[in-house]
Amino acid sequence: MPLSHRHIRTTVDAYLARHPDERGQLGGLLDALDQTGEDIASRSTFTGHITCGAIVVDQLGRVLHVLHLASGKVLAPGGHAEPTDDSLAAAALRELREETGIPPQAVMQWPGYAAVPLDIDIHDIDAHPGKGEPWHQHFDLRFLFRLHAVEEVSVELQEEEIGGIEWRPVDRVTSPTLREKLLKLPLQVAPETANASALIYNDRGEYLLHLRDYLPGQIWEPGNWSLVGGGREPQDVTLEHTVRRELAEEAGLDLAELTPFDTEYAIGDSGATVPIAIYAGRWNGDPRKLHVTEGVLLVWFPPSDLHRLRIANTTSDLVRRHAASHPTTQSGPEPEEEGPASPHGTVPNIIGVHLYLEKPDRTVLLGLRHPNSAFAPSTWHVLAGHCEQENAIDCLIREAREEAGLHIERQDVELVHVVHHIGTPKNPPRMGLFFRARAWRGEPELREPDKCIEWRFWDAAALPDELVPYTRMAIAKIQTGELYSEMGWPA
Repeated sequence: MPLSHRHIRTTVDAYLARHPDERGQLGGLLDALDQTGEDIASRSTFTGHITCGAIVVDQLGRVLHVLHLASGKVLAPGGHAEPTDDSLAAAALRELREETGIPPQAVMQWPGYAAVPLDIDIHDIDAHPGKGEPWHQHFDLRFLFRLHAVEEVSVELQEEEIGGIEWRPVDRVTSPTLREKLLKLPLQVAPETANASALIYNDRGEYLLHLRDYLPGQIWEPGNWSLVGGGREPQDVTLEHTVRRELAEEAGLDLAELTPFDTEYAIGDSGATVPIAIYAGRWNGDPRKLHVTEGVLLVWFPPSDLHRLRIANTTSDLVRRHAASHPTTQSGPEPEEEGPASPHGTVPNIIGVHLYLEKPDRTVLLGLRHPNSAFAPSTWHVLAGHCEQENAIDCLIREAREEAGLHIERQDVELVHVVHHIGTPKNPPRMGLFFRARAWRGEPELREPDKCIEWRFWDAAALPDELVPYTRMAIAKIQTGELYSEMGWPA
């Protein structure tokens, strides 16, 4: 499948959320994205098309360059996207391997740049009448990677196209825009690990594994058994905070003790190595009583059963290493009964607040969620957040200020709808409170571009196709004056 227009668009939008001052200079790319019927990923689209570059930094902070024989220029590895590429970053890594022989596993995704380019450059390509190619432009998306190997990697050049390689210090990087951005990064210091997972084991020597949803192209390792974990978020002071937050959000688990165990070097969607900090903790509860909010279920497995599972080799090796150093201390058929109460009893409901902001022309404010968002990636949603230790209106006022720079007074807030919804019977139920702001100060700003990459007012009668379902229902009910609705509950 060729790279989708939506994937390219959301990637460019995420980049512009970080670099809004570059919108003018990327006008040609944005115009091409606005053209209907044009495959911007195809090299035969001569109104301009996408190329992908791999910016590889070694342990000394030097940047990989290659000599392109056709042009005589020394540039970072890169080239045209192919129909077989799963993502733009994967296209960059394929070009890296083809031109230099360096495999994707030899580099790590740079935290914060797995799905967002470090730089986007537009440059002219001269006509080649012999190839039937007119003058056109390349829209070059450049992704940042760190060389994983400490020792020198072996290089096998694509001799018909590449004349040699060179590791250049940052001040000699050929592209001015790329050089400017690289100079702002601490390249001689290894990037901080931005992912963490929990290796949970019990006294019988079993390990708690999480069956991921089978959503190819939408999540990492679809349908695989894995550890519970995720990426670091701005509020996480340490990676231990990250793994504890993920355990609480995904399974309602709060372990008394978690200790650093190892680093797993997994293979990400693009093929690059992703370092994951592993924290180990003991728990003897029953996973059937946990409220799983992501994935399918949690199950105890002995290491001897891992060969039967669809599981990454790095995860399997990690479990076996831990098991070898932690002998079984107890035997028995059933785990101790711990954890949350049965879902047939009293179950806490998550409270979310939502801002319904409507202009006099009856357009409604929506935000496009970041493509890496755990909830509803690349999907439109109203400004929203979870209640912390605060009342709902204070939460709404805080979220509006933090996410969009909007200032709302308590007396201007009114409740206009409540939706009680649930994803699956195993997910915790949620109560969504929609508040209208009758007045506000300021225009929506991208205050948290890692969560929302665009704010836009939409006609309530012509909402976008990619809209969170319960949000669409709530907006429709608000238009008709209905105060309450339900979604997802069994009939």
